[in-house]
Amino acid sequence: MRNVAQLVQVPTPSYDTGKGLSVAEARLLIRESAEDRLHALYVLALVLGMRRGELLGLRWDAVDSDRETLIVERALQRVSGELRLVRPKTLASVRTVPLPPAVVKALTEHRERQAQERAAAGTEWKENGLIFTSRIGTPLGPDNLRRSLYPLRKRLGLEIRFHDLRHSAVSLLLDLGVPPHIVRQIVGHSDIGVTMKIYAHASLDEQRKALRRLGEQLS
Repeated sequence: MRNVAQLVQVPTPSYDTGKGLSVAEARLLIRESAEDRLHALYVLALVLGMRRGELLGLRWDAVDSDRETLIVERALQRVSGELRLVRPKTLASVRTVPLPPAVVKALTEHRERQAQERAAAGTEWKENGLIFTSRIGTPLGPDNLRRSLYPLRKRLGLEIRFHDLRHSAVSLLLDLGVPPHIVRQIVGHSDIGVTMKIYAHASLDEQRKALRRLGEQLS
């Protein structure tokens, strides 16, 4: 007997980096989503670079209000047709992230909004401790998130996927001069090469500025 799966040559994974948002576009999305019930989710995606499954699987007990930190240790995924909380596939994905004031504010407002929805739902509310839920407390699937994002991006004229918000966080942090290894820790990349590949794809303007400065020094 032998395991034929061991004979398979697994190709190196490729990462589709998509389109990152500029600072102006990110500000616009945050401002225009202010009245959306998932506003805090967009803030966490753009500031902390969290994955979709990580956001949808985020629980209130992962938020430490005193230390202003957030523990990312599970994700919501569809397994055998059911939405389940699962552990991340890599150790790097399990991380503790500091919460800047903008994120603290968004989460505080979201908790108040959720309390109002819980009261409105009454006995129909299904408590599971999740931060981002339906209007009756049940887990949100990817389709629910898509129905929220698509009207928003159409209104703003932005051709983006949800995953592009994560890529935007990486690029914007590196544009600020944050060291790549710190960015990798924040977003939970398993390899710093992934962090830099996303940035290399999205930083054409920065490359242009650098080459212009070099050209001016040499001329």
